[in-house]
Amino acid sequence: MLLYPFRYLRWLFSSLRRALGKPPDYVLFLIESDLPALPDPPIPRWQRLFTKPALSVKELGEQFELVANDQRTKGVMLHLRPVPMSMATLQDLRELVANLRASGKRVIAWAPFYTNGTYYLACACDEILMMPAGSVQPLGFSSTGMFLADALARFGMEADFVQISPYKSAADVLTKSKMSNELREQITWLLDSHHKELVSAIAESRGLDEVAAKELIDSSPYSDDAAKERRVVDGILSEEDLPAHLGHDGKGAALAAWDQASRKLKNPAPSLGRGRYVALLRIDGTIIDGRSGRLPVKPPIDVPLVGDPRAGDLTVVQLARRVAADKRAAAAVLYVNSRGGSATASEAMRQALEQINARKPLVVAMGPIAASGGYWVATPGRWIVARPSTLTGSIGVLSGKLVTGGLWEKIHANRETVAFGKHASIGSDHIPYSKEERQIVKGEIDRIYELFLAVVGRARGMTRDELHPIAAGRVWTGRQAQDLKLVDELGGLDAAVRKARSLAGLSEGAPAREVRAPRRMIPPREYAGATGYVGWLLEGVALLNRAPALAVVQYLADEPM
Repeated sequence: MLLYPFRYLRWLFSSLRRALGKPPDYVLFLIESDLPALPDPPIPRWQRLFTKPALSVKELGEQFELVANDQRTKGVMLHLRPVPMSMATLQDLRELVANLRASGKRVIAWAPFYTNGTYYLACACDEILMMPAGSVQPLGFSSTGMFLADALARFGMEADFVQISPYKSAADVLTKSKMSNELREQITWLLDSHHKELVSAIAESRGLDEVAAKELIDSSPYSDDAAKERRVVDGILSEEDLPAHLGHDGKGAALAAWDQASRKLKNPAPSLGRGRYVALLRIDGTIIDGRSGRLPVKPPIDVPLVGDPRAGDLTVVQLARRVAADKRAAAAVLYVNSRGGSATASEAMRQALEQINARKPLVVAMGPIAASGGYWVATPGRWIVARPSTLTGSIGVLSGKLVTGGLWEKIHANRETVAFGKHASIGSDHIPYSKEERQIVKGEIDRIYELFLAVVGRARGMTRDELHPIAAGRVWTGRQAQDLKLVDELGGLDAAVRKARSLAGLSEGAPAREVRAPRRMIPPREYAGATGYVGWLLEGVALLNRAPALAVVQYLADEPM
């Protein structure tokens, strides 16, 4: 409040300067890396020497909004480069493009060549341009699995896992020699759903019916001249020719990158920031028992779980308690992007999130993947929003261990164990489970699975008999999950915020701000009106340190852009 007059004066002088300047006709955005949904959380200063914050979808949306609100600009130029990006993230970007076009701005896509993902994104634009000598690479979807059981056996190793059903296939890469029928069936329906999204986008962009759109996909790849002749792209020209192409009356258009254009675009006046708002909180990464965190430097290659961020129950629970107690937070939106993880951590988070929903509306926005534990933590939401290609479901459990005893024998290393307690070494990696131990582990996962079904059944108003056929580890896309009543609406973070505002009776302009975890520990407290009907669920949930219950193997989650 004390600083607001100074902020306002700064904005006033900045607005005068921006009004006198001339913004470019088109603002150029280079998309060359994957975009997280939300800005990266703050990191220590020393880490900034090694890590540059990635541009998020939320920040890009705010930049597009500034372009949309300045009548002096004509539109946006997207320079697209191939990067691994999930279909759900591409759908986030397609929505930003659609919103910008709805404001009256033109959006042009240009790329040296198009891959499956970049072409899917470009189909949301007004015009698709490509460099001479470029190509439209093969369109469509495929998924290749690697199965290491035989390879591990050559080194004297094996993976010993117990799964609730063959559809809970996260460990198949270690336990199988080839793809199971259940995994093949699951991959087929997931890729079929992705393919339908691509067909629909191409049909709308190119003015084709479904049959012609499928034929366009099946006839790929295309050279530059073939792509132009078949109307796969609208024009072939170099990047240097873009100003002339976008200009009119013989005058070239002015293009500028965001860093330059942002100094000349009009900014909205600063707000006091003291009214009621929508609180944003996130569960991003593998769910673990402990504190949230991420590696200070991202690994050079993508290794499942190793390079993923970690969402810890100690951090998320504190964050949830802070939001529940904040009277100015009229509603909350939980963003979930997680393959799952520890059952106990998932349940601790869910219990704390229930306290938010007992006091104010809680809406869940699913990212590229919200499965297994990622779906478990979504159940407190009064409304669940997912992208059509979000991977979700995987309502199931697995547990196991990697057995290395044979490896040590091969290298003549002698390991000996002394233990007291009949089952003290059940988690030992030296030998597989005995028949009795396997029954113990089976009992653990059966118990957790029944708890999982109970949590989802209560949240979604479904009986066990209705839920089990779509559960047991099966993974669905967001569109499929909506048909199965696991998801309420197709959309992204903005749709979730709009729903939260509506449920809380807030105006359309009410701000949405991410809440950070408190520095001091907040103990649990009793909230008036808390539901409390599932306090018994945490009882008996086994700690899955040996092998967290993961949602789906890595190669299903990301599609090269």
